[in-house]
Amino acid sequence: MSDYEFTMSLGIRHPDIDPGQVSQALGLQPGHAWRNGEERVDAAGLALGGNHRESYWLCEFAPRARFSSEGKRLESELSQVLHTLRRSMRFLQDLQHGGGIAELFVSIYARGDFRIELLAEEAALLGRMGVALTVEVKPYPVTTAALVGTQ
Repeated sequence: MSDYEFTMSLGIRHPDIDPGQVSQALGLQPGHAWRNGEERVDAAGLALGGNHRESYWLCEFAPRARFSSEGKRLESELSQVLHTLRRSMRFLQDLQHGGGIAELFVSIYARGDFRIELLAEEAALLGRMGVALTVEVKPYPVTTAALVGTQ
């Protein structure tokens, strides 16, 4: 059993960028996207009322069901994502200067103590690209099956 599992996604918020422009610039497809002024709808496409106040774009790199520290380490996945984003550095910098925010969001579900090392070069690259890194650490969810096995 591994010490942690994780998810990783890139979210972009901007006052009015076309999400298609983000996809084209990054060479990635979003799981969720909308543009400022579009009608708000739920996952089934039903109207929620009102319109979006900003543009939003989200791409999941590592859905939790696929990645675990047993097979993929967070550091190696982060390195691959940074390599992908580096190709779009100018776009990310322009996005930030235009009032946008790019955030690499990592959620870690911990079973025990562990260590994650972010290399100085990677931290510096995030800064040069204007990409924020948010790390959220949560206890690993206890399942009924796990409880039954301990009795």
